[in-house]
Amino acid sequence: MATRARKNGRLEHSEAPDSLKGWQQISAYLAQPTAVAQRWAREGMPVQRQGRFVIAKPEELAKWLGRESGEPVRVVTDQADLGSELKRALSEARKQRKKAA
Repeated sequence: MATRARKNGRLEHSEAPDSLKGWQQISAYLAQPTAVAQRWAREGMPVQRQGRFVIAKPEELAKWLGRESGEPVRVVTDQADLGSELKRALSEARKQRKKAA
């Protein structure tokens, strides 16, 4: 499992974790608010229930994000903020899907 440290009030991972447990870890990994991670889960993001917790595997999240954006996605966890780029890519994918329908 990854070690976490707080730097400038942000949670950072030193290495990719095997699995993410709970909405807080999932949203921190995605660099998105918890509400966004929960909405993405309703829209098909791969998460599983394990008892009362939600778990997700980082490699499955990256594959899902790649399918949604139409391009390969690599989530960088060391000091990089990909939040705005992910939002842009997902927004563009949704626009293209609406045009095709």
